[in-house]
This record gives sequence, C-alpha cells and structure tokens, in this order.
Amino acid sequence: MKKPLFILLALLAFKGQAQEMTAQELLDKSIAYHDPEGKWANFKVGFTVQMETPKRPVRTTKIELDFPQQYFKSKVERGGIITTAEWKAGQCTHRLEGSTIFTAAQAKEHGLNCERTNKMRDYYVYLYGLPMKLKDPGTQLDPKVYTKTLKGVSYHCLKVTYDEKVGKDTWYFYLDKTTAQLRHYQFYHNEAENDGEYILLSGELNIGGIKMPKDRAWYMNADNRYLGTDFLSQ
Repeated sequence: MKKPLFILLALLAFKGQAQEMTAQELLDKSIAYHDPEGKWANFKVGFTVQMETPKRPVRTTKIELDFPQQYFKSKVERGGIITTAEWKAGQCTHRLEGSTIFTAAQAKEHGLNCERTNKMRDYYVYLYGLPMKLKDPGTQLDPKVYTKTLKGVSYHCLKVTYDEKVGKDTWYFYLDKTTAQLRHYQFYHNEAENDGEYILLSGELNIGGIKMPKDRAWYMNADNRYLGTDFLSQ
C-alpha cells in the first residue's frame, strides 16, 4: 500500500509543478485577457482622460491614436484654456486656443514643445497599452512570478526593469490570480528607499477592442499620500 501512495503523491507534486507558470506565460495570459483579438499593434482609436488632483483644476485630455500612421493628438482643457499637440511620424505642431501663433513665454507656460509632446505621447501609449507594452524591446521581464499583497489582496506579480536607454525605474504589475487581469501596478526609482508610486486600478472599459482599466488612483509609496485619479471615458 505504501508504494502506490508514494507514486500518487509524486504525481500530484509533479502536476503542481507543471501548472506553475513562468513570468512570460503569465504575461501572455494577461495580454490575452486585455487584447483578446490582437488589436494593439494596429490601434486606431480616440478616448478621453479626466485627471483630478488635489487643489488643482481638473484637466481633461482628448487623445487620438493611429499607430499605422504614427499619429498622436492630444487636446487638453484646464482652467478654461485649451491647448492642442499633434505628433506624426516624428513631426509635431501645437496650438493655443486654436491658434498656431503664440509667444515663447506662452509656449513655456503651457508646455508647447516637441520634447513634451513626445513625452506625453509615450506616457499615454505606455499606461493605456499595458500589459501589451511589456513586450517592447528594452523591457527586462524577471523570469520569476512573485506573490505580493496590496490592500489586503494577494496577487501574482511581474517584476520589470528596463535597458538603461529605455528607463531606470523598477515596476511591479499585480495580476488577478485567476484571470491575469491587470489589477494594479507600482514603480520605484530606488526600491531600497521605498520611493515612487503605486496605482490602484478599478473598473474596466472596452476601447477599440482592448479592455482598459477605467480609473487609476495614484499614491506615494512612502506615506500613501494621495496624488490624484485619472478617469477614462470614450
């Protein structure tokens, strides 16, 4: 009787090991959840992000993306002032209250320059392209699947760093243990110092065939100080 029991336990142990996913397999599962039809590579869509931060006017940004045409446009309204930035195939143009004529001082005040436009394009494409963006060149995915708890809930967690020319932060992506849905994420400039921020995600919208988190609330890692919330809409 002991031998069959030993074999059964060995088989169960082997089965458990076989069911453990690698980080790459978990990432693939998460991408399959968020982009089941593979829309991201040729993404062409518009959406709106309303950002609310303490003691500052609400900022409403209308985004247009067209990856095949290498096109990005943002139209921002804050404090009654509207600015527009367009980026296409490396070229950018700007408008202040609908006009392409503005002073150098106004350009500085409202960030009407190509460097900022490129930065904001990368910002929106990265955050709203997760987890698909974790397949980009220069991304270093830790092969280990971590288990981490955030706000009392346990998640599978992917750890990501980047080639130096791409980025210097360390990121953790919290995934639902059953569906691999992206639930939260967190980054550090220096993890030993507990700096950086964590972002709590809630709700979900289907934007152009991709399941995106609807709301993102930002907090400081060090003291849990609330920074603001982004609200996604179509």
